[in-house]
Amino acid sequence: MTTLCLFLTLSAGMGGSARVLQAPLPFGSLRQQLTLEYIRQHYDPAAKDILIHPRMIVIHWTGSSSLKSLLATFEPDELPPGRPELVRGGRVNVSTHYAVDRDGTIYQLMPKLWMARHTIGLNRVALGIENVGGPDTALTEAQLSSCAWLTRKLVKECPDIEYLIGHFEYLQFKGTPLWEERNSEYLTQKPDPAAEFMSRLRERLKDLPLRNSYHPYALQDPYHGRHSGETNAPLKFATQ
Repeated sequence: MTTLCLFLTLSAGMGGSARVLQAPLPFGSLRQQLTLEYIRQHYDPAAKDILIHPRMIVIHWTGSSSLKSLLATFEPDELPPGRPELVRGGRVNVSTHYAVDRDGTIYQLMPKLWMARHTIGLNRVALGIENVGGPDTALTEAQLSSCAWLTRKLVKECPDIEYLIGHFEYLQFKGTPLWEERNSEYLTQKPDPAAEFMSRLRERLKDLPLRNSYHPYALQDPYHGRHSGETNAPLKFATQ
């Protein structure tokens, strides 16, 4: 099924005041190559690109208290050696497509149809939203409102999205057609962004038919076809 995902850099909403600011991570040829290597190692040895087909949104928290700290973590092309549980899974650094700061400001960090390393087994069907905070720094009401607004925006832009999960829920998809991880031992336990936050987010989005577990009538071939006009050509982001 072909999906048109619009790549927007500025959106109106929440009374016309909400927008997505651009804060592009370095994503040059090295990071693209490392991403492709990760895909070939974990998902498809014959993969030729880093495109994804969004079927779900995964909500995260950073575990830190500032956007500056988040960006410093995401900016290197390669994982630091201090994360051995992830380094064994490949060299490419972690990232998400979006970040939400404490005041609710939303930043797009990378093209949304390129794969970000953020959720084991599901990276080629998942858009990631990272919230600054947790576990000792509670996420804010502003972040809750922004996550709800951004989810609605992404569902409109990518009509094949039918799942909304917290990172702590990702293992519910193990063994389903959406799960691609080839290494059965490459798994981690995640607490973010906490069940209470996801419950409140779902309450705000209860008019949308978004699930948190696999549905047997899910679409087939979630990633092998080409689903958008977006390509691997480098995109030019405006400066913040």
